[in-house]
Amino acid sequence: MIEPGPAGGEAPVALITGAGRRLGACMARRFHGAGCNVVLHVRNSGPEAAAMAAELNGLRASSALVCQADLLDLSALGNVANEAAGAWGRLDVLVNNASSFYPTPLENVTEGQWEELMGSNLKAPFFLCQAAAPFLRARRGSVVNLIDIHAERGLKGYPVYSIAKAGLAAMTRSLAKELAPDIRVNGVAPGAVLWPEHDMDVAKQAEILSRIPLQRTGEPEDVARAALFLAFEAPYVTGQILSVDGGRSLFS
Repeated sequence: MIEPGPAGGEAPVALITGAGRRLGACMARRFHGAGCNVVLHVRNSGPEAAAMAAELNGLRASSALVCQADLLDLSALGNVANEAAGAWGRLDVLVNNASSFYPTPLENVTEGQWEELMGSNLKAPFFLCQAAAPFLRARRGSVVNLIDIHAERGLKGYPVYSIAKAGLAAMTRSLAKELAPDIRVNGVAPGAVLWPEHDMDVAKQAEILSRIPLQRTGEPEDVARAALFLAFEAPYVTGQILSVDGGRSLFS
C-alpha cells in the first residue's frame, strides 16, 4: 500500500488519461488497489469508465471519478487538471497514457493523421503536464509517460506514431530537468503487451514473438506495476524510461 504522505492521512490522487480500457483501465485498478484515489480520463469510453468508477467506489467510497474530455482540444486541458486536483484537493501523479495508434505508410500519410497522432501522443501530454505542474509541484508529485519501445527503433509502417513516441521520450527527459527538483518525470516503454485492436495476422504475431527473449507477450499488469513503481517507489529516479518488453529492445 502507498503511504499517504506528509500532508496527512488522505489518499494520493492519480490522474490517468485514456483510463477506460486496455492498459489505462489496468493502471487505474492497480493505482486504486494500492491506495490512490483515481481520476479516470476518457474521450469516447464513457460507459466503460463509469462502470469501473462504480466498481472502484463500491470497494472504497468516493475514491474514483470520471473526467471526459478530448485531449486534442488544448482549451480542455486546464479543465482536466483543475477537475482532477479539485476532486480531493490534491494531485500527486499524472499518467499520460491516452494514445492513438494505427498504421500510416509514408506514401499515404495525411495532415489529419499527422495532427491526430502527434496530438494524442506528444502535444496533449506536454500541455497537460504544463496544466498539472502547479498541482503536482505542491505535492512533490510525479509524471509517468507511456512511451513505446519503438520510440528508439521506428516500427515499419507506423512512421508518424514512432516519431511521436520518440518525441514523448525526449519530452520525458527534458521535463525531468525543467520540473526538478519538485516533480519527477519518467516513462514506461511497453513492448508486445496487448496486440493492436486493428487486424494483425497470426504469422505477424509469431514473427514478433520469435524476437522476444522471454518468448511470450507481457500482461497489462506488468506495465501497471512499472508505472506504480515509478510513481511512488522510486524517489531518486527521474528522466528514465523503463522498457517492459520481455527483452525485445535488446535486439535490433
